[in-house]
Amino acid sequence: MRKNNQKIYGKLLREINQSPEIRQKIIAAIEKNLNKTVITFFTSFKYPVMIEDKDAVMLEEVLQNTKINKNGFVLMINSPGGSGLAAERIINVCRACSNDKFEVLIPNMAKSAATMVCLGSNKIYMSKTAELGPIDPQIAYTQDNVTKRLSIHSIITSYEKLFDMAINSNGQRLEPYLQQLNRYDARDIEEFKRAMELSESIAVKSLKSGMMNKFSEEQIKTKIKPFLEPLKSKSHGRPIFIKDAQKCDLKVEAIDMGSTLWHDVWELYIRSDYCLNNSCAKLIESKTDHFNMGVKLLKGAVL
Repeated sequence: MRKNNQKIYGKLLREINQSPEIRQKIIAAIEKNLNKTVITFFTSFKYPVMIEDKDAVMLEEVLQNTKINKNGFVLMINSPGGSGLAAERIINVCRACSNDKFEVLIPNMAKSAATMVCLGSNKIYMSKTAELGPIDPQIAYTQDNVTKRLSIHSIITSYEKLFDMAINSNGQRLEPYLQQLNRYDARDIEEFKRAMELSESIAVKSLKSGMMNKFSEEQIKTKIKPFLEPLKSKSHGRPIFIKDAQKCDLKVEAIDMGSTLWHDVWELYIRSDYCLNNSCAKLIESKTDHFNMGVKLLKGAVL
């Protein structure tokens, strides 16, 4: 009797702590539904957690230890974003380990650099409530112990506007413009411009070699303007829902929110998100493998 009670108590503890074996059973069910291998990649939305280079290494380790279905694999990704270069490396790892049979599934939000990972796939699965987002770079700074983010595009635009006003002042006093321009460092502006060009280059290159290979690079830039230009989206955090993604000619497949597939996807997301809010900052899993990273390891991370 005592032995049986111990099993029940152990089961309860595993459920409370959301042990990997609970989530891995759900991953197996989703694999059966999609007839593809499924790997999850979740990161916390708490700053300063972000997608970074080491994630590509961790993901490659899981992929190498996983037998990939002949139909390829689906990366279930939920993240606020991070490094564009890390996103490019993750795309390369996913393509290389799946013989270019790489798709993504968004349970809730894949923003910024996570959106870039999605753009590097062959197809995106999402529901009517799932979100992609703009990929224009941001810069984070701390003022009065409060972390704030500014759009690099906005910084460049305001600098260039002041510069043009100073040049075209037509004899008016230059001092007000010069005083404001002194707040900027021209070297920073050049770095910011390169960051924007890099973000666009990664997205266009990934799409050109993937789901939009029938279009020219210029056509791709035009089609994905809502992702590239904050003037289109109005805000870096603004959601890009499935209908808007489809209007950009991205290969997006809708998941019926009343289906068994979505029920399993949503349960897996809720259980994984619980872990991210209580015991770890990042989670990469397959039905047989598990990797997580604690919050303390990420304290030094910066955007």
